[in-house]
Amino acid sequence: MSSAVLEAPPSVAAPAAGAPATTLPTVLCVDDEPNILSALQRVLRGAQVSVLSASGGEEALALMQVRPVDLVISDMRMPGMDGVQLLEQLHARWPQTVRILLTGHADLHSAVSAVNRGAIFRYLQKPWNEHELQGAVREGLERQALQRETLRLQALTQRQNAELQALNDELEARVQARTAELHASNDKLKRNYLNSIRVFSNLLELRGGPLAGHGRRVAETARDIATAMALPEEARLQVFVAGLVHDVGLLGAGDRLLQRPVPRYTPEEAALYRLHPAAGEQSLMALDDLQPVLPLVRGHHERWDGGGFPDQLAGAAIPLGARILAVATAFDELQNGHLVTPPATREEARTLMRRGRGTQFDPEVLDVFLHITEPQRKPAAPPSLVLHTDAAEGGMVLARDLLSGKGMLMLTAGHVLTPSLIRRIREFEEREGSRLELHIQPPALAAAVPSAPATLRGAA
Repeated sequence: MSSAVLEAPPSVAAPAAGAPATTLPTVLCVDDEPNILSALQRVLRGAQVSVLSASGGEEALALMQVRPVDLVISDMRMPGMDGVQLLEQLHARWPQTVRILLTGHADLHSAVSAVNRGAIFRYLQKPWNEHELQGAVREGLERQALQRETLRLQALTQRQNAELQALNDELEARVQARTAELHASNDKLKRNYLNSIRVFSNLLELRGGPLAGHGRRVAETARDIATAMALPEEARLQVFVAGLVHDVGLLGAGDRLLQRPVPRYTPEEAALYRLHPAAGEQSLMALDDLQPVLPLVRGHHERWDGGGFPDQLAGAAIPLGARILAVATAFDELQNGHLVTPPATREEARTLMRRGRGTQFDPEVLDVFLHITEPQRKPAAPPSLVLHTDAAEGGMVLARDLLSGKGMLMLTAGHVLTPSLIRRIREFEEREGSRLELHIQPPALAAAVPSAPATLRGAA
């Protein structure tokens, strides 16, 4: 047997000069014959490995319990525990250890069986070829190094995946939190926007007379029609806002014009009145948020047959929102005396409007309106608690609109009261010398109110 030098696997190559020392792989040789152990040690002497020896299977197992071993070379025939039994236990207890079996020609059949039982890496016949033995050790250690690197990379991948999942979870939580903040901010902006529109629409109603509360009533009726027609939420909101501001073009009209019904207008007054839809559009044109509403304001006095004003549009050329407003506006003006004297009752107004189906009004819109305003179809309003402001508490929900002593809209039904809002209402009462009544939803009903802003619920 020669003493050829065994090359170490790449993962355990000798360190360069000045580099930190690398732990050498450990090879355990197991044989009951001392001369065989000496021969194996001689073959491995030039290799960059640490060589241990044991005279039997029990000694080998005891040694491995106290010292890690990378590769085991075991003889087949040994007293007590033979090589197959030893390698089988090694496979069960230290599966990462590379196992090589040395066997004689007569034990070839048993060696083949050991491949399965002990999952050995290689078996070599005695007398062995030194180059073959050295190659088997080198390949076994290289294979082990690759397996360990694979396990290391798998563990690294799992750890990185876990870290990435944690980062993703944290990012998702942040996105959800930020989304909730944006929704809350957006809801607040919409609420403030609609409240500003309501305040703006109140300016016209300060003139009193039949126009007091007209914008709010038209807006609510128009919203109900749009909802019954299953229009998208954005379209319902636009119709509602347009209802609030549709008569803003009358701000410049004189009190004499606003206090008289339309049939009593002089030709000059009638011509001035017919200008208010276009004037309303012009007065709102500078507001970016109201751009979708402008065609509805301009077209709310157009007729289905083309006989309206200001543009004599007909049929589907009239924006749908404007056709809805035309119905809602006529319904309220018939009842407040602006179109007929004496003012019509609710049922009289419905009868008069039915006569305009297909001429003044869009047939489909009118049919929907007549359907939702049938008296028997309106559910009875739930009972409400009537309180004064000194008994009001934050979190209570208005069951009805809150009106000032002069009939001005202050808060809409569904608005959630806050301590600061209650305080402002009390201060208003003190300044005006009045005492307002708050109609409050019962607690069970208020608890069922969704988390969306109360103003939006009223708008959409």
